[in-house]
Amino acid sequence: MIKAFAPATVSNVAVGFDIMGFPMEAPGDEVIIKEGKEPGTVISRITKGKGLSYDPIKNTAGVSVIKMLEHLGIPDHPIDIEIRKKMPFGTGIGSSAASAVASVVALNHYLDAKLTKRELLPFAMAGESVASGAWHGDNVIPSMMGGIILIRDNATLDFTKLYVPNGLRYVVILPPAQILTSESRSILSDQVTLKQMITQTGNAATLVAALYSSDFDKISRCLQDVVIEPQRSHLIPKFDEMKQKAMELGALGFSISGSGPSMFALCRNTFTSDNIEAAAREIYGKDHHGRDAAKVYQAPINLEGAEVC
Repeated sequence: MIKAFAPATVSNVAVGFDIMGFPMEAPGDEVIIKEGKEPGTVISRITKGKGLSYDPIKNTAGVSVIKMLEHLGIPDHPIDIEIRKKMPFGTGIGSSAASAVASVVALNHYLDAKLTKRELLPFAMAGESVASGAWHGDNVIPSMMGGIILIRDNATLDFTKLYVPNGLRYVVILPPAQILTSESRSILSDQVTLKQMITQTGNAATLVAALYSSDFDKISRCLQDVVIEPQRSHLIPKFDEMKQKAMELGALGFSISGSGPSMFALCRNTFTSDNIEAAAREIYGKDHHGRDAAKVYQAPINLEGAEVC
């Protein structure tokens, strides 16, 4: 029996739609792989994953395992999968990707297949595409590899792991709402103006340079999404209020995580991140049980990604 953990992720990072992302320290998903009772892949248990399919060809973890077994030439090897969901789906922090990544990391160790993390990526991507309906690695690759990831080409999974400056940390805010990736993508225009292209590519390219030079002021100037955020922000409760407050409190930048409704801020120290966390709890208040209506996570960017635990 082998258990693996794969972290949640912040994708797009404001100016890198479908080509940038980084993993959180928590939450994340756990997948347990053990010997099955009969030939083939079976999902025997899903914890806190209401609505997720037990059919392995309709489940991100199941598809990932099946594709990896086919690659290894043992498609009928008896495999039992247990999925422990540690985060909600439809929140924009890569829930489906985490399950896919954790499943192949666990299977790799269970079979002693000795594949590298990079070699495991296509199998996790196949699983993730079942949920997202698209082949983009801005959740899968950061969850697997750790660090801030820049993707040159999604089709070939040609990516670079960027330098992360000391002190850089995130705050991720999950408001009381749910947005499915497919729905959030459907509202996006396929038209981008020349002015938008110039601004967005300038911001994205300079962000990479600013990370390597640890220039926090320049990082702040780069985190301005002029293409996707204006189209999606109206879907997120109190987005404008939360962004304004975070920037007033010293955030380097603030935008939507993935397809939303989660939001993220990048910060240069814990003083700023603590204040933003407190502000988020105040803005979103309490639910009818008297608990904080929004979930808030903050930490340095996870540099290691998925791991056996």
